[in-house]
Amino acid sequence: MKRIRPWLLAGCASALAVAWMQMPAAEQTLTVDEIVARNAAARGGDDAWRKVQAMMWAGHIDSANAPTPSVPFVLALKRPSSTRFEMTAMNQRVLRMFDGKEGWKIRPSSGGMPDVQAYSPAEVRYASEEQVIDGPLLDHAAKGIAVSLDGNDVIDDRKAYRLLVTLPSGAHRHVWVDAQSFLDVKYDREAPSLTGKPVTVEVSYRDFRDVDGLKLPYTIESGVVGMPKKDKLVIDRVSINPPFNDGMFVKPAIAGRRGSVTVGVEGAPPPRSAFRQMP
Repeated sequence: MKRIRPWLLAGCASALAVAWMQMPAAEQTLTVDEIVARNAAARGGDDAWRKVQAMMWAGHIDSANAPTPSVPFVLALKRPSSTRFEMTAMNQRVLRMFDGKEGWKIRPSSGGMPDVQAYSPAEVRYASEEQVIDGPLLDHAAKGIAVSLDGNDVIDDRKAYRLLVTLPSGAHRHVWVDAQSFLDVKYDREAPSLTGKPVTVEVSYRDFRDVDGLKLPYTIESGVVGMPKKDKLVIDRVSINPPFNDGMFVKPAIAGRRGSVTVGVEGAPPPRSAFRQMP
């Protein structure tokens, strides 16, 4: 019986997927605008999100790509597109920061001084396209983002709407919205790789919790499509509208003597496959 059980589960999941995708049109009457509106309401409401000017997430990363288990990280986000990511592994810090126009990567070097590298044009483009606070669906028309219904899928045994998102640059992404909770549970995007060739990264959101009236995921898994290994970001705490200084997102000064990068407060860029993106 134990050998049969996995096949039964797979068969049930397959049947659910087929039933959802073949559901009569009368039972799928929600328009894109209705799906987006329900998504905004499920996440806390449009007005609540518009009041968020900055966020900080602190937690740890569990990844097969990490040099040590449970690597601490801090992510700082500020409108319109400033990001800063800091993680600490083996008593050394790695930073990525973007001020909306330029970005920098800072990591330890064998010579003692931090190695500072500017973002490549591709990295600047990817960072510029991130909707760092509220995602691509909220106020999408005002952002110049087109959203259309691309189909229906089953995500973690739950029905989900697959939305096609077209950014002002012409880049495409998909966002999956749970058909019951109306929370966005997954999205995909292009990302730079170590080889320089873009790859598609899938990001899944789980363990949603209330934070000051907003609904936020406390577990985020990401990985390159087709690759078995995933990175997991586990959020320990979230701060809404912390007093960030713009200086923490710009190119840092370097101490002249075996010092470290001069930084303001800790922070980080958008959640994604952190180790796979680090040089």
